[in-house]
Amino acid sequence: MKRDLHSVLVVCTRRIGDVFLATPVIRSLKAALPHVMIDILVFEGTQDILSGNADINRVWTIAERPAIRPHLALLRLLWRRYDVAVSVLAGDRPTFHAWVAGRYCVGTLLPDKKSWWKRRLLNHWVPFDNLFTHTVAMNLQLLAPLGITPLGTPVVSWTDKEERSVQTLFPAIRSAHPYAVLHVSPKFAYKTWTVDGWVALGQWLIERGLIVAVTGVELAEQSYCDQIIHGLPKAINLIGRVTLPALGCLLSRAALYVGTDTAVSHMAAAVGVPSVVLFGPSNPVKWGPWPKEFPSTAQSPWHKQGSQRQGNVVLLQGEGDCVPCLAEGCDRHVNSLSDCLQRMSVHRVIEAAEAMLREREINAAVPTSV
Repeated sequence: MKRDLHSVLVVCTRRIGDVFLATPVIRSLKAALPHVMIDILVFEGTQDILSGNADINRVWTIAERPAIRPHLALLRLLWRRYDVAVSVLAGDRPTFHAWVAGRYCVGTLLPDKKSWWKRRLLNHWVPFDNLFTHTVAMNLQLLAPLGITPLGTPVVSWTDKEERSVQTLFPAIRSAHPYAVLHVSPKFAYKTWTVDGWVALGQWLIERGLIVAVTGVELAEQSYCDQIIHGLPKAINLIGRVTLPALGCLLSRAALYVGTDTAVSHMAAAVGVPSVVLFGPSNPVKWGPWPKEFPSTAQSPWHKQGSQRQGNVVLLQGEGDCVPCLAEGCDRHVNSLSDCLQRMSVHRVIEAAEAMLREREINAAVPTSV
């Protein structure tokens, strides 16, 4: 079938991290079929992570809850526009949008009775596994019906303009001086670590001789970020000042990255920076960062329980019999905190960071063979 393809739409209408983890599908298609025009449909507000991605021809956006008229207008524009449409999500709307857009449709579905009508919309579907298969691996399974060889590493991209913005805000990126990126504030509170932990880690890195750049999103509870910055007066405050693609550029030259379960941690893993990622209630089998150049045929880089390492990523998991509970915080909503992260010792994080930095220094000191 792949020789007959000229246009493909990938449907990924969910959060930013989901969009980023769909990029291996697009990269695989483009590598196998350089002539194919590949577009993607995403939610408004998630498209920035695709900035500068040369594999993508066009990004379509739709509101999470679109009004009837603009929704119908988009459906008319998409109607049978593509040779193939691929939905990387098992939901009703992504499957429907793929059916609207593609003359041949591939998707993933729950193998249950409720999905009977969606099975009628798809020419080929793959059973959706929400527990034992990583999101990247799940997405790549959709390429088999198209005869496409999978490539696993997510694609981090940025424009020249975004690179210049980073150089302006963080001139140290031009120098050879090592720096660490601490991504302290994820979008949702249940993924946050402690203020004291971030401050102690940042102070240790500065004492070790690294420049520290602090990044994150501006939270509704702004005092959280303010307290971290107040405790690290020698750090460079980039919270809310860099776009996601610009942050990708910043990460690509860092000596170390430390963050929690966010899209930015996936980006750090993909660019190859030594990364320490703090995991709480989320399932690492499905959502752990995919290390750079990890085999695309793997079901997942990670086990469900325990701290572990794969490639350039150390995944530190919170402790407790309930971990991972797969819930959004101990109070079961995104604005609640997760005790397993709140109780995570800074000594564990520093120990992992020290090991990664020592390994980097040893590798840098080893002469390359001619």
